[in-house]
Amino acid sequence: MQIGFIGLGSMGSAMVHNLVKAGYEVRAWNRSPVAAEALPGVTLLGSPREAVQADVVFTMLSDDAAIREVVLDAGLLEDARHGLIHVVTSTISAAFARELARLHEDAGIGYVSAPVLGRPNVAASGQLNILAAGKADAVAVIEPVLAALSKKVWKLGEDPARANAAKLAANMMIAMAIEAMVEGVALTEGVGLDRADFFELILGTLFTGRVYESYSAQITSRSFEPGFKAKLALKDMRLASELGKETGCTVPMLDVVRERLSSVVSAGLGEMDWSVIADTGRSA
Repeated sequence: MQIGFIGLGSMGSAMVHNLVKAGYEVRAWNRSPVAAEALPGVTLLGSPREAVQADVVFTMLSDDAAIREVVLDAGLLEDARHGLIHVVTSTISAAFARELARLHEDAGIGYVSAPVLGRPNVAASGQLNILAAGKADAVAVIEPVLAALSKKVWKLGEDPARANAAKLAANMMIAMAIEAMVEGVALTEGVGLDRADFFELILGTLFTGRVYESYSAQITSRSFEPGFKAKLALKDMRLASELGKETGCTVPMLDVVRERLSSVVSAGLGEMDWSVIADTGRSA
């Protein structure tokens, strides 16, 4: 099976490496130049139009606007190979996922929403959790490919928007967990308790799990090198807010974390990890 891949940032590059390791022929394109030696075994393409001549094409682009520009505005659906399945692994809005599904169906192209849970290091180890939704026959075709990238593929039904809604909800909940830790530190440091001691307490009693363990370590060490950039987190919180309005949900905690991230990005820290909210404007 030949696989096209559009978007070779830190996540896309890690995913491509695992596809090559699994034995797939990968032909990839990125909006900015990529050194061939950085992606051994990958054929680098001169245009995204070449990528949609494969059996399956993945896009790992930053947002709705990037996919619209690279795929829709450029007319790739009209030029795509007959029988192509397009897998969008980006975190996009549920509304855009529905639009993409409709446009792909009109063009006779398969479409699957498959956003991922995991940072670049998780992608590099092939341990992503992939949230997949789309027509059952399309999902069945790509499932072995997704298996090469993940520890589990979570199949969420035939409506692609379900996968995107689940991803936005997951990111929202991580942001809320980070905010909870930030506010806990604010209270306890206010009376002189070291944040390391506070986190040792909560991890050993009330809160366990990867999110609390990972982000408490970053907050303790004040190490905010990007695993997930604050500017992208803000984008996701905006999309989650839009989904809440669309579905009539009230999400007041989301408003808090969105405001916090907005302040971080406005302060010029959008390239830092989203846990940087721990050391910027911590008053609750």
